[in-house]
Amino acid sequence: MAVYQVLVVDDSAFMRKIVTDLIEADSEFKVTATASNGKEAIQKTLELKPDIITMDVEMPEMNGLDALKTIMDQSSIPVIMLSGINEQGMKETIMALEAGAFDFIRKPSVVHDQDIAQVGKALVERMRAAMQEVKRKAERKEAIQKMDASRNAGMPPAQTLKKEIPSKDISEPSSKTALPDVPKVQPSLEGRKDGAQAKKLTSAPLSPSKPDRAFSKKENLVKPGQSARKQTADQPPVSPLQARKEAKTVNTSRLTSDQPVASKASVPAKEITKPNTVYKVPAGMEGSFNKLVAIGSSTGGPRALKTLLEQLPADLPAPVIIVQHMPPNFTRSLAQRLNSFSPLHVVEAEDGMQLKRGTAYIAPGGFHMRVHKAADGRFILKLSEDQQVNGHRPSVDTMFESLLPFTSLQRHLVLLTGMGSDGARMMKKLYETGVTSTFAENEETCVVYGMPRSAVELQCVRHLLPLQEIAPRLVQAVK
Repeated sequence: MAVYQVLVVDDSAFMRKIVTDLIEADSEFKVTATASNGKEAIQKTLELKPDIITMDVEMPEMNGLDALKTIMDQSSIPVIMLSGINEQGMKETIMALEAGAFDFIRKPSVVHDQDIAQVGKALVERMRAAMQEVKRKAERKEAIQKMDASRNAGMPPAQTLKKEIPSKDISEPSSKTALPDVPKVQPSLEGRKDGAQAKKLTSAPLSPSKPDRAFSKKENLVKPGQSARKQTADQPPVSPLQARKEAKTVNTSRLTSDQPVASKASVPAKEITKPNTVYKVPAGMEGSFNKLVAIGSSTGGPRALKTLLEQLPADLPAPVIIVQHMPPNFTRSLAQRLNSFSPLHVVEAEDGMQLKRGTAYIAPGGFHMRVHKAADGRFILKLSEDQQVNGHRPSVDTMFESLLPFTSLQRHLVLLTGMGSDGARMMKKLYETGVTSTFAENEETCVVYGMPRSAVELQCVRHLLPLQEIAPRLVQAVK
């Protein structure tokens, strides 16, 4: 068994001892050095090149956030932040996650042995996950290098390497001139035999709009002249069989962050002012919508959410509901931080809060969040402290499940980076009822390719994209 070398950074000698004991209780890790401030941490990182670092957020001389930024500039060593529960500590923890920290844990309370044990378990779990991701990325890099070498030698890449490039949109055809037979292997369709099942098409030129390829057992193609069905507020959801037969033809040109989607809002607008910027949302229309976006994320989520939300326009004609796995209190700091970047109004959700377009709602740590339809027809949020689901509260599956009854809504689902499989099961269930606007972050950009991978394996992801491409495609789908 490999023994990973750990650098423990904390200004308290007592806390350094506690953290060291918690780490070395697992034979997989060994603390090779400690540091009492950020400057010392940077120096020892350069000298010792540890496998992983635990970093206190608040320290004298140089704090954990500044030290982290320097370390991230010089290496790719994973860093786990240890945060206090005061407001400044939580704020800087969120900033550290944006700056590249792998994850964080709450610092243990020295007066409660049970709390120390729980924190120790959480710390080792995150450290182990970080090392697994380091190994996975190294293997992926090696596989891509081998594939490139095979191409340069004029030989076809090894069959086992085909699954190593999950960066293309699943809905995007691989040819720009004519529609070929279905490829035998897609990044998320390993082991299937689509090529044998799909019919060959004629070699006629493509129309300006390229058909999407359904994430199912057959090609989701619309024949020339054939009308296509899409989910609307006044139509029943499309079954998977209908979706495979009647999927709409759309333009699948790749979008990038510098290709804005034009606003279609024509109604008068009121202004929401944020630092140094003025944004607009439709006046009097915030509570009227027939579309909704639901997003789930975990490890690496704060950084991914920042990238996603800062690209969503203020006039997005749908509310956005978000579950990010995070302890109580930290979600409020996360909402405040994201609100300073996003054109949307970002808030921590409260029980009974009405959903409005142009607003993003983050489930508070320690509470499940569900969408509920009130007697007067308004959509509101209900919070509960029910049992954990998939080991989490809030849970993405719980949020997704609450959307099942609302067939009048166009529901758009997104799974971002995160450990485990939370969200995949209910995305699959919604997909089977006709919700085919499903997005997942691909392996290339995920901090942890867990939750998205689980959904891909359940074959319910329509668009598997790099993080930076999700927002433009999502806006296109919603508008």
